[in-house]
Amino acid sequence: MNMSSYNCCKPDEHTYRQVTTISSLLKLVGEESRLKILCILMKGQHCVCEILEHLKLSQSLVSHHLQDLKTASLIVDEKKGQYVYYSLTEEGKRVTKLIFQL
Repeated sequence: MNMSSYNCCKPDEHTYRQVTTISSLLKLVGEESRLKILCILMKGQHCVCEILEHLKLSQSLVSHHLQDLKTASLIVDEKKGQYVYYSLTEEGKRVTKLIFQL
């Protein structure tokens, strides 16, 4: 088998970084609750209370998942009065579009 056709297997530091980034992203969105959050946010901006209602999880756990998604730049938050609303970033929209096309 000719391995030269497998670019991701070549010892190229840039390619390895891409593989690492993709692997981290897949681990992040591969968790069921975070995937559900992305699905909810595909429909538009939602406050934490609405997300909690859909997931039936504790507020601290949902907040942890939201923070992970925010750190990965997949979502952003916006404070409006006493509520915090979350929405997908452009990167988040691209990622969710790819995931939910599968």
